[in-house]
Amino acid sequence: MTFVKPLTIKRRIEEALHLGNALGLVWESGPGWAIARGFLLLVQGIFPLLSLYLSKLLLDAVAKGLTTTDKEAAFRQILLLIGLTGILTLTRGVFDSIGEVVTTMQAHAISDHVDDILHSKAIEIDLEYYENSDFYDMLSRARKESSDRCVQILNRLVAIGQSIISLVAMSGLLALFDWRLIALMITSEIPRIFVRLQYTGIIYRWHQRRTSTQRRANYYSNIITSDSHAKEIRLFNLGHLFKSRFFALRRQLRHEQLAINFRQSLISLVTQLISTCVMLASYVFIAYQAIHGRITLGDLVMYNQAFQRGYGALWDFFSGFSGLYEDNLFISHFYEFLNLKAKVVEPSHPLPVPQPMRQGIRFHQVGFQYPDSSRTALHSIDLTIRPGEVVAIVGENGSGKTTLIKLLCRLYDPTVGKITVDGIDLREFAIPDLRRQISVIFQDYMKYHLSARENIWFGNIDCPPDDDKIVNAARHSGADKVIEQLPKGYDSILGKQFEQGEELSIGQWQKVAMARAFLRDSQIIILDEPTSALDPKAEYEVFKQFRELLQGQSAILISHRLSTVRMADRIYVVDKGRIVESGTHEELMQSGETYAHLFEMQAQYYR
Repeated sequence: MTFVKPLTIKRRIEEALHLGNALGLVWESGPGWAIARGFLLLVQGIFPLLSLYLSKLLLDAVAKGLTTTDKEAAFRQILLLIGLTGILTLTRGVFDSIGEVVTTMQAHAISDHVDDILHSKAIEIDLEYYENSDFYDMLSRARKESSDRCVQILNRLVAIGQSIISLVAMSGLLALFDWRLIALMITSEIPRIFVRLQYTGIIYRWHQRRTSTQRRANYYSNIITSDSHAKEIRLFNLGHLFKSRFFALRRQLRHEQLAINFRQSLISLVTQLISTCVMLASYVFIAYQAIHGRITLGDLVMYNQAFQRGYGALWDFFSGFSGLYEDNLFISHFYEFLNLKAKVVEPSHPLPVPQPMRQGIRFHQVGFQYPDSSRTALHSIDLTIRPGEVVAIVGENGSGKTTLIKLLCRLYDPTVGKITVDGIDLREFAIPDLRRQISVIFQDYMKYHLSARENIWFGNIDCPPDDDKIVNAARHSGADKVIEQLPKGYDSILGKQFEQGEELSIGQWQKVAMARAFLRDSQIIILDEPTSALDPKAEYEVFKQFRELLQGQSAILISHRLSTVRMADRIYVVDKGRIVESGTHEELMQSGETYAHLFEMQAQYYR
């Protein structure tokens, strides 16, 4: 007795669950469409049998008419059968047309439903995943396979259902003639389906191994075709280089897939030859019975057609299951993505975020190391931000400034230590409630190719899209002067991806992004070098105006230009993940250490 390995059993159970979940998605996307598809399946499955039987009756009527003396009666019978055949054909055409509409609408419903699930999961998972290359392989496979595979699973199940109906009907006819034809038909198909299943697994494993290669090829394609890379590609003449790299990767993938398909085709050709010989032998047997008068001419055609259609239905049945196995393998990528677990976990009993803060924010001996990295990003950080205080964090690129902000926003949790608001650990607050109290504009802010009004409104979608606060926020950041010069003002589309879009300079985009931060009604405002594209004077004016606009809010300014942060109440100097100095601008200048040295070094360029 052969025992199946426990791992294999577990894998088979998971595959069955994936298939069941996929069918659940089909039902959830539109129960009405699913019921209509099932009804059409039953009706359309009967048509081949009725058509075949009418063909037999028609041939027998013609054969009888050749020998009968009452030609008129025979002809009337033939006309009746032809009329019934026409009605059956028209009816079948009507149901086929209805089926195409139902199939198309159901496919759209499934695709939209699956995309909705995929988008919800993509929003839910942590930032950590988006900073891991393995995740992008997983996401690429999930996006590629999800909706298409669910539709294919449904189509294959429908095809399998139709094959079963046809197979049962044709087998019933053949059983009336000789049951051995059924056994012969089934046996001849076993080698073909075995080869199909074997190569389904081979192709699946090849796709898994080559996801990264395919993604790299797509990356080169996106570089060539995206607007963000267009200037450099032309200035540095990189287009042909990236094009050649794209085609080199595509050529590698194509050659590997061709080798797999070539081997599969050779083996399939042998199994096809066996099946063809079996089919021809069955035709010989049926013809032999007809010549010896054991069956009529109509029977000859009917049984030949029954064997041929039964043979086709059997292959469709096995092929459908093979395809179902393939779809089930690939859709596992979708459920692998859906099964990702959050690393930043919501508390079971969240506490309310203090409003307003009374003690402020404090980092307690915070240390942090990014996942899959051997380098410690932050070491023993002690830092305090009091209510209404403006704090500046300065340091060289890569020193850990932005990492501090990510921890404060709970995009990550500290590896060591804790961060508190009024003495309460951030992990005790509901994540949306915490983030609602923080307004951040990062250096790599988003450029939404939508209206100027929406670009600002996204900072606080709780307020009405036409609220006057949007214009006020634009005035505070200096974006209003930019927007007023656009053809449609605040209704102008920004960027060039859509019709009548207006492109902005980097500095103008930054002012729009800052307006988005000012619109948010939060207790903490963080500017993470959002004005780096502005000249020092313009940046200083923005920060000065920003300081004047604060109404009891705490603020964190991050900038590599030390001349613009001197207005902060307290300055923290970060170096290699550690706070090496803190104090006011005057105190740090008097100490004559790192900050003073960097300030003097920068100041010489502006004298």
